[in-house]
Amino acid sequence: MLRGLYDWTLSLAARKSAEWWLAFIAFVESSVFLVPADVLYLPMALSRPDRAYRYALIATVASVLGGIAGWFIGHYAYDAVARPILEFYGKYDEFEQLRASAGVSIEFIILMLITSGAAHLPPIKVVTILSGALGVNLALFIVLAIIARGGRFLLLAWLLRRYGEPIREFIEKRLGLIAGAAAAALILLYILVKYAL
Repeated sequence: MLRGLYDWTLSLAARKSAEWWLAFIAFVESSVFLVPADVLYLPMALSRPDRAYRYALIATVASVLGGIAGWFIGHYAYDAVARPILEFYGKYDEFEQLRASAGVSIEFIILMLITSGAAHLPPIKVVTILSGALGVNLALFIVLAIIARGGRFLLLAWLLRRYGEPIREFIEKRLGLIAGAAAAALILLYILVKYAL
């Protein structure tokens, strides 16, 4: 099922309506969808490098708006909407552990937004719903989402404009690992600073 969903999303890049699909996928990824917008963004930016930054802006705006929707789902419709979504993707237990954790603070939410923006760890929908469920200040959440999601898409745009097709394999196969290692280092640093002081 996941492979079919991935292939379908990738096929949207060839359509004339690709920009609308990119906005739609980026929006729903941040609140309810499993496949990251990168699957559509990368082939679009590679086929039209002159539009890479435009596509990054579209993906960022739509992703932030989707994040706001996820925040509202977590804040106002947790039992009715958020729980079934999280259960469907098998993320409910992980979410509940995060939600019940006494260590969840605004600093931790900031860290999760950064790591999710960089490496999809945890998935952005989990972070947006958790932010709403915990009542994170919406204005602060929006600013952080713009930085995290915009940073990711703008970095990809810069890499694709600068290096073109050769960077695609690197991005698809290794960037997640590098970003994951950086995210792990950030988490470790956060834990060290929090408990050392």
